[in-house]
Amino acid sequence: MSQAAEQGGQTLSSTIATTLRAAISNGEFAPGCKLRLEDLRATFGVSLSPLREALARLAAEGFVQVEDQRGYRVAPVSEQNLLEVTRLRGMLEPFALRRSIEQGDDSWEGSVVASLHRLNKLERVAARSEQDAWEVAHRQLHDRLISACRMPLLLQFSATLHDLSDRYRRLFLKARPLDDAVRREHADICDAALERDADRACRILHEHIERTGSNIRRAIVKNEVPPYNRS
Repeated sequence: MSQAAEQGGQTLSSTIATTLRAAISNGEFAPGCKLRLEDLRATFGVSLSPLREALARLAAEGFVQVEDQRGYRVAPVSEQNLLEVTRLRGMLEPFALRRSIEQGDDSWEGSVVASLHRLNKLERVAARSEQDAWEVAHRQLHDRLISACRMPLLLQFSATLHDLSDRYRRLFLKARPLDDAVRREHADICDAALERDADRACRILHEHIERTGSNIRRAIVKNEVPPYNRS
């Protein structure tokens, strides 16, 4: 296989993984549902090779489970998994934020301000039709806050944890309105970060992550989230 063909295959599998990850995160594929290769192959119009590569990547990230004889299933949601994701994210993301506050320049500050403004505009609309746009803006803000940490592996791990956390939050938000405290917390995190008050910014971010996780955990315990596995 030529180098160009190999790169093309990797790009295709990456595109498929990105699309499937988003579909799993927003609930298009329910937790625990079987992913049939032939159905996915027809949907994407691809051969099995890039499809299996994409599913293997999602399995490594925790979105998909590999079953016997090359079967695949959407990973179930569970209280235990949520606790693990929340705790890890609560450790890594504030650490990345602290590094960004130490090393961020004027450009980083500007990107944080712009991202918060964009998110606030969408929160004022607060329409369910704007939910997808809000999700994009919300993720961009969190990404911008830690973007100056200059630690690529940390950013990669944080991105995966945020993806997994977003999956729980989006399933939770299907039946709940946006928490009124979210906007205030985002503003407080950004204010502290821009003031270079790392201790305060990281404390608020950690509390923000933990509080959201606790709210979702209560919904799981009450069985207010789609099918899940408590194990």
